[in-house]
Amino acid sequence: MHPVTSRILATTLMLALAACNPSTVTDSITIDKAQGSEANIASLTAVVERNPKSAEAYNVRGAAYGQAGRSREALADFTRAIELNPRFYKAFANRALVYRSIDDQVAAINDYSSALKINPQYDEAYVGRGNVYRLAGQDDRALRDFQRAIQIGSTNPRAYHSRGLIYQKRGQHNQAIEDFSTAISLQPDAAEPYNSRGVSYLASGDLENALEDINRALRLNDKFAEAWANQALVYEQRGQKSRAFKSYARAFALDSNLAIAREGMTRTRG
Repeated sequence: MHPVTSRILATTLMLALAACNPSTVTDSITIDKAQGSEANIASLTAVVERNPKSAEAYNVRGAAYGQAGRSREALADFTRAIELNPRFYKAFANRALVYRSIDDQVAAINDYSSALKINPQYDEAYVGRGNVYRLAGQDDRALRDFQRAIQIGSTNPRAYHSRGLIYQKRGQHNQAIEDFSTAISLQPDAAEPYNSRGVSYLASGDLENALEDINRALRLNDKFAEAWANQALVYEQRGQKSRAFKSYARAFALDSNLAIAREGMTRTRG
């Protein structure tokens, strides 16, 4: 391979590693139309009205509001649940999720920390707080939280996937691959750990396993822009410019802000 091309691909791989930061690893609220439907919320409101002193009733309705994307109502319900039961650590963690969804990371960290003061064995709060730290670039703090979640026996695949992303960022690809593999074993129908493991295989020069994992990610989610870009990078490494261009183009069509796709199309066009 020409030295200039080799340098370009090395830079592109660094971009791929930086881009491997899937939103689904951050424990953000998932919009669930069924749980967040008006009918379900109306039903939960009836429960709240019958049980106005029930912290759990407010917590459950708050989760439904969150899944409907109604952050203000969700915050109000989780806050009421905490007022009724100041040791309701799950309500603190749920409110932290809402704060994250509205980009109030300080409040999110404070709520996760409150949950952990009440229940130091609550792995979900370690994973959630760890991802706030990770996305803020505070990798050492994030790593400590993921390590703690795993030490206390967490079976949450995000604990392993998120720790793997930090190892990957640090170039510790063997450890990253091991963590991504554990995440896959815990949640085999999730596309993100396959894509992440594919990137670490790619960084390790194992193009065959990289392509296999990335293709698996795309079979699970064919709207995964980063995976299309990573597939293109493998093709480009193999010298298959036409196939690479098509995959970069698909990635760009899905996410026009993805720099790795835009730059890859320029390199492989025609």
